[in-house]
Amino acid sequence: MIRVLLAEDMHMIRAALTALLGLESDIDVVAEVTRGDEIVPRAMETRPDVAVVDIDLPVVDGITAAAELRERLPSCRILVLTAMGQPGQVRRALAAGIEAFLVKDAPGDRLADAVRRTAAGLRVLDAELVSSAMEYGESPLTPRESTVLREAARGASAEDIASRLHLSPGTVRNYLTGAITKTGARNKIDAIRIAEDAGWL
Repeated sequence: MIRVLLAEDMHMIRAALTALLGLESDIDVVAEVTRGDEIVPRAMETRPDVAVVDIDLPVVDGITAAAELRERLPSCRILVLTAMGQPGQVRRALAAGIEAFLVKDAPGDRLADAVRRTAAGLRVLDAELVSSAMEYGESPLTPRESTVLREAARGASAEDIASRLHLSPGTVRNYLTGAITKTGARNKIDAIRIAEDAGWL
């Protein structure tokens, strides 16, 4: 029996995934969580063989949670669910050592197969997804530009960011301008969107 932990914040999707896996005689969903910060504690309690993790989870994102799970419970294999439009996130997950991915719009029968393959230690990669992830390349942003842009994405003003990072507001604006230029964006909002889509934040 393959023991599965399912991490998905959308209730209807989580219920559908649980129902799909419940049809399989060799798969047992032993835990369900809705936030990334719940993954490791529940996995430590239930000891799943495979964690099926949505890449976009609240509180702690799926990649960060999956990387922590790999470290804390190495016997648990991880299958990441992702949307086709997130190549940067897939690249981030690959860099974190995740080796199994399934696109959310894959046919239902592929989920059980992907769980079995992941449990067996096999790679589960969608060629189109990985190819698209490699197109974006590494982030052109410096670590400080990334930090400033991430804070701006949370709605912080230049003054708030400056105070939090112990910089002057003018320096923060310079970092934002650099990020806008390097991402080829029209403005700060566009730079945030581009950087998030590419997985650079």
